[in-house]
Amino acid sequence: MIGFILTGHGQFSNGLASAVDMVAGDQPAFQIVPFEGDHAAEYGDELRAAIQQMHDTCEGVLVFVDLLGGTPFNQAMMISQEIDNVEVVTGANLPMLLELVLTRDGSTLEELAGQAVEIGQMGIVNKKLEPVAAEAELDVFDDDEDGI
Repeated sequence: MIGFILTGHGQFSNGLASAVDMVAGDQPAFQIVPFEGDHAAEYGDELRAAIQQMHDTCEGVLVFVDLLGGTPFNQAMMISQEIDNVEVVTGANLPMLLELVLTRDGSTLEELAGQAVEIGQMGIVNKKLEPVAAEAELDVFDDDEDGI
């Protein structure tokens, strides 16, 4: 099984993990590593330890981060250069995580990373509702009379 690490700024990973748990239930080999400003000095070591521990028990590790170029992304990328079978995907969102936690069995690390990007992009849309009967009054009796 491929292990998943979710990280990001502030409460990002906590909130997203809570939503995954609510929709898909408790997930094996799924861990969060929040990046909190008051613990910034320890963050790199905490992320490295989480990735290494997941790496020791799984076939590979997919790290989901919130923002390209942010500290969680930069740290994950550096760690992925030191530990083999680690991929990093940025722009993590709920559709991406739900799809992958429910379909990860039997997939390779590279397949899951590609699928994460594809599903993540598909989950971002702009929808608008069409206006309903632009302020026209409905004549429920279908007649032209003004009442009784």
